[in-house]
Amino acid sequence: MTTDTEAAPTPLNVAVVTLGCARNEVDSEELAGRLEAGGFVLVDDAEDADTVVVNTCGFVEAAKKDSVDTLLEAADLKVEHGGRAQAVVAVGCLAERYGKDLAESLPEADAVLGFDDYPDIAAKLRAIVGGEVHHPHTPSDRRRLLPISPVDRDASTVSIPGHEVADTSEIGEGAPATGPRAVRRRLDSGPMAPLKLASGCDRRCSFCAIPAFRGSFVSRRPSDVLQEGQWLATQGVKELFLVSENSTSYGKDLGDLRLLETLLPELSGIDGIERVRVSYLQPAETRPGLIEAIADTPGVVPYFDLSFQHASATVLRRMRRFGDPESFLGLLERIRTLAPLAGVRSNVIVGFPGETEEDLQTLCDFLVAARMDVTGVFGYSDEDGTEAAAFDEAVKLDEDEIRSRTEHVTGLVEELNAQRAEERIGEEVVVLVESVDDDLVEGRAAHQGPEVDGTTTLQGAEGARIGDLLTATVTATDGVDLVARVEGVA
Repeated sequence: MTTDTEAAPTPLNVAVVTLGCARNEVDSEELAGRLEAGGFVLVDDAEDADTVVVNTCGFVEAAKKDSVDTLLEAADLKVEHGGRAQAVVAVGCLAERYGKDLAESLPEADAVLGFDDYPDIAAKLRAIVGGEVHHPHTPSDRRRLLPISPVDRDASTVSIPGHEVADTSEIGEGAPATGPRAVRRRLDSGPMAPLKLASGCDRRCSFCAIPAFRGSFVSRRPSDVLQEGQWLATQGVKELFLVSENSTSYGKDLGDLRLLETLLPELSGIDGIERVRVSYLQPAETRPGLIEAIADTPGVVPYFDLSFQHASATVLRRMRRFGDPESFLGLLERIRTLAPLAGVRSNVIVGFPGETEEDLQTLCDFLVAARMDVTGVFGYSDEDGTEAAAFDEAVKLDEDEIRSRTEHVTGLVEELNAQRAEERIGEEVVVLVESVDDDLVEGRAAHQGPEVDGTTTLQGAEGARIGDLLTATVTATDGVDLVARVEGVA
């Protein structure tokens, strides 16, 4: 109860706009939960908001540009006719990575908040809307915040987005009165939800800046992961999408590198959860026991998101990674021996400094032999603060050559992925329905990850509802997308 001298703060509307990966989606929902608990009213449309929080991506140049463009669009609402936004605030990876430099170069944003601001996000936003000037942080390497040895890390001393545990004062309206709780408010009502296993990364890939601004690898406690999975089930979620920067390292800082193998059956056994999907696997760390757990655990889909990045051993060493075509193809053979219909996806970087024509051909030959369902292709670009950005210019390819090689590999991948989809014609698939628009029913089969792996259009699915799991037979393809005729309820 409030008194005359202790009046409740005026409710403010807030819109949270999320860019980037599924990990960012979890972070946004944690922020939304904190804001709602702090008296803010969440709205979907930025035009209806008193403050707009943009959760930015700082991964590659294109993602940075999208983040800046989104912040500028939100800022325009403050001056356009009918716009009511009083403050536009940047959070997320771009904000953490550049801090005061971003604030200085983008005065249209009213504030730039780093990860250390997340625990007090509601109070900080209310102060910013009230006209208080926020002084952004000076960027630093967040790997230095925790000990080098994983088992010595005390994550309670560091703000790590997506890792918070609820207490009764932090529960918003999105959580049940009793039972499992999370410092999280769902911003998407779909039947799939990302669930964070860990944050940060201990690898030192020469092209990647993520560890510097995300910090050292920190696993969430299994009990916290399970509790949040149980809470998501109460919110209508059918599929848990386990995310991190490196899921194969889960548990190493908790003293048990095989913790994921024991956690998977517990997650798939949650009432209401129909399937569990693991993402972001490092090939060099993908051990036999983990392959078996993903392939054989009931309720866990045989889906392998393997970050190959290249196939040439020479290029991989320069990337500070490990592997070659033989070891990668051996890994895929082990997977398909256990789960012949497993979904496999990966990403590759083309035009890395020093990549020769022979290296490029090695990559292309590997892609042909690998028969993956989906492969993302990225042309190399320098990233601030990375080892590769400081390589001698003599080993760097010019932009036209990188573009040409990227187009070549992209064309090859599109053909190979389409062929792999055609191989699934006649295959029985179980599809999670994610959208119903009149007679158009779409969802994802077990081998299709969220957003990036294509969809399955269902025929004969009259009366289907979002969240249904339907058994269907693949009858046609369109690129990586499938068309399937329904046979029944899974």
